[in-house]
Amino acid sequence: MRLAYLWTSPNSLVGLGCALLAHTTGGEVAIHDGVLEACGGALSSILPRLPAATGVVAITFGHVVLATSQTEIEKTRAHERVHVRQYERWGPFFIPAYLAASGLALLQGRDPYHDNHFEREAFAHA
Repeated sequence: MRLAYLWTSPNSLVGLGCALLAHTTGGEVAIHDGVLEACGGALSSILPRLPAATGVVAITFGHVVLATSQTEIEKTRAHERVHVRQYERWGPFFIPAYLAASGLALLQGRDPYHDNHFEREAFAHA
């Protein structure tokens, strides 16, 4: 077992719970390049309702990527894989660091999503 899976496991467990919800409500779940991808089902209506300036179509928790549809999984795969690598670096500290980066951008009068360091890296490398 790769150490990265253990390091990210607290976050991946959140994603696994959401993937189970997707699966039990008619969504699809598959493993792609060592990452569990779940889409559809209840995720189709839950993700767009998350607090964000724009509707969320995909989100990553450790080694789990959740999306509203298979189309969105494919469109966002490269971007979300950057987040998987960020989780591998930051482990259980990724979510607090991500939220802090959004808060810092907001305090500086910038966009908390597009000016978030983690998102800028994902957009640059995707």
